[in-house]
Amino acid sequence: MFDAALRLLPPETAHRLALWGLARGFGPRFAPPDDPSLGVALWGRSFSHPVGLAAGFDKNAVAVPGLFALGFSFVEVGAVTPRPQAGNPQPRLFRLTPDRAIVNRMGFNNAGLEAARAQLDGLPEHPGPVGVNLGANKDSEDRAADYEAGIRAFAPLADFLTINVSSPNTERLRDLQGAAALDALLGRCLDLRDSLKAEGKGAAPILLKIAPDLSASELADVAEICLARRIDGVVATNTTLSLRDKLKDSQRDEKGGLSGAPLFELSTRILRDLRRLTRGEIPLIGVGGVSTPEQAWAKIRAGASLVQIYSAMIYAGPGLATQIARGLPELMKRDGFKTIAEAVGTEKP
Repeated sequence: MFDAALRLLPPETAHRLALWGLARGFGPRFAPPDDPSLGVALWGRSFSHPVGLAAGFDKNAVAVPGLFALGFSFVEVGAVTPRPQAGNPQPRLFRLTPDRAIVNRMGFNNAGLEAARAQLDGLPEHPGPVGVNLGANKDSEDRAADYEAGIRAFAPLADFLTINVSSPNTERLRDLQGAAALDALLGRCLDLRDSLKAEGKGAAPILLKIAPDLSASELADVAEICLARRIDGVVATNTTLSLRDKLKDSQRDEKGGLSGAPLFELSTRILRDLRRLTRGEIPLIGVGGVSTPEQAWAKIRAGASLVQIYSAMIYAGPGLATQIARGLPELMKRDGFKTIAEAVGTEKP
């Protein structure tokens, strides 16, 4: 009922109200399945099941306990930039209800890394890993330095850090996915993380979040660089600038990134191709269009060790993570797998 009422409000107002309630413990509670077969072990961390919350919902890490109460096994906060940033002018968030989709052009609006770090530093013990999605300020002259600032701030606090170079809403940010720029950026970020680890100042795994709009050759370059740099994981994918032609909603041409149901096939294809290009040597998180256990299972079979959701909750409600997790054991049994790890990347050609 509450989520239906929120959909009557303008999208960004509804988002702020939901976040306000979760931050104050007013949100619902959903118990995830207590099933050891769903457990995933990655980067020395334990995930009780493979379904987590994607970055973008809780940019300032104000509602982490409330989000875990919804049944997520892990939560990714952010994107966080070094300095506070207002983001793009409103309106900048649009529901495409007939398409079960969202268009956003938020522009990394957040309160800055000091605010998010204070929130994470004050957290009570939580039931699962917390990641931090790192962004760059739009007016930064050295965007790699912005990511380094995020690593210094959050390496001691986060269970993983995601280098987000794939948001379409910060001008020229996606240029950092080009081969030379990406290689240089990951080199700086991983070198810094390793030096902090040697100093005992944090050892958070470093992940890269990529766009679904990469060409085959661009994706091959990304895979080659990630393998050479021995990155800890890749999040596939962010929102897309494509796929508008077949949408029904009149807001389909609003500028920004498209997420939700229409993104599922494209993001899963990128995930599948990335699994092949990296030879299964790099853990992948599958994101984009997941709203059912069957779709989460498809991501896993295509190569994802973990799956994230966000946009689908707007239409399916806050209990979606638990619903998806509870549906996975039956699919595992049907296909003859005893654990999630056994099923990763086993999709038949």
